[in-house]
Amino acid sequence: MDNRMPVMDGLVATQAIRGLDRPDAADVPILAMTANAFFEEDRRQAFAAGMNGYIAKPIDVSVLTQELKRLVNSKII
Repeated sequence: MDNRMPVMDGLVATQAIRGLDRPDAADVPILAMTANAFFEEDRRQAFAAGMNGYIAKPIDVSVLTQELKRLVNSKII
């Protein structure tokens, strides 16, 4: 989820997904993708909004792969 999207940012979009009246709404894996990688407050906000991980842009494929493996191993995916 890109945290800097037009109309609805990633935090709001994540909160909307988590708030859906569906049994799987809490289980959808959501990773934050942001250029604000050095701001701990952004990281805290992402997790507080319900995201499952946080990745800095530009995307490093090895970091993305590691995060996806972590989600699979934690049974989020």
